[in-house]
Amino acid sequence: MQRDNLTALHAFLTIVEEGSFTRAADKLGTSQSALSHTVRRLESRLGVRLLSRTTRSLAPTEAGERLLARLRPALDEIADGIASLNELRDKPSGTIRITTSEHAAHTVLWPALARLLPEYPDIKVEVGIDPGLTDIVTDRFDAGIRLGESIAKDMIAVRVGPEMRMAAVASPTYFAAHGVPRTPHDLAEHSCINLRFLSRGSLYAWEFERDGREINVRVDGQIISNNTRMIKKAALAGFGIAMLMDDHFQRELDSGALVRVLEDWCPPFAGYHLYYPSRRQPSPAFSLLVDALRYPSSGSR
Repeated sequence: MQRDNLTALHAFLTIVEEGSFTRAADKLGTSQSALSHTVRRLESRLGVRLLSRTTRSLAPTEAGERLLARLRPALDEIADGIASLNELRDKPSGTIRITTSEHAAHTVLWPALARLLPEYPDIKVEVGIDPGLTDIVTDRFDAGIRLGESIAKDMIAVRVGPEMRMAAVASPTYFAAHGVPRTPHDLAEHSCINLRFLSRGSLYAWEFERDGREINVRVDGQIISNNTRMIKKAALAGFGIAMLMDDHFQRELDSGALVRVLEDWCPPFAGYHLYYPSRRQPSPAFSLLVDALRYPSSGSR
């Protein structure tokens, strides 16, 4: 393959990934006009249009989609080959891209990075925080961190955190005024602080389980938020019962500022796992990060 062709193919892939000639030009360190000329020459050599462009949108044509399907795996293989050369260096190096939720980023990922990175200054980590379940292959992440129950079976999954539990809590003043729910069904008589999922836009249906019996409850109240800190503030201010993972409330539970209810309806569940494609050949840098994240006495599937 001629070098010009390889450069043009990389430019085409970058334009599609960035969704913009302007952003792609910035990323590649070139001008928008030069990038447009590169794509036009590539289309001329191939004899097909690769991109459909309007004043407001940019998308690959059918020919472009076919080229992308072959191009991404090939360039990934080249990148893996270059990354494997790090094994010949004195110190592990390279960039690792990880997608994670905000909660996992602060409670699991950051403590591991704070320990690892000072010892390995040639390792770089890019953290993408996304509340949804990101497709790490399509979005070109090396790995993701999500709850174990949400990870696809064809991924390698490594446990990186303890089991977790949900907690339904409210302030002592709220319970003094409104009573304490004894079963999940009692929540219909209470003001509850709803969580709206950023990724799906829907409200969280509170999940309970006891003795093998599962109950999902749709609650109601004056306040709805997609931010956990706002939900906790509302609970502390006496606006009702909130339900999040228990570590969000641990300090307030310990101090008595919040009181937990329905605890026997909130069993533990699989905590956070690092996941990545089984076909991936881990680089030394990636292997170090996996070891830094691995939860004690945990394995992988």
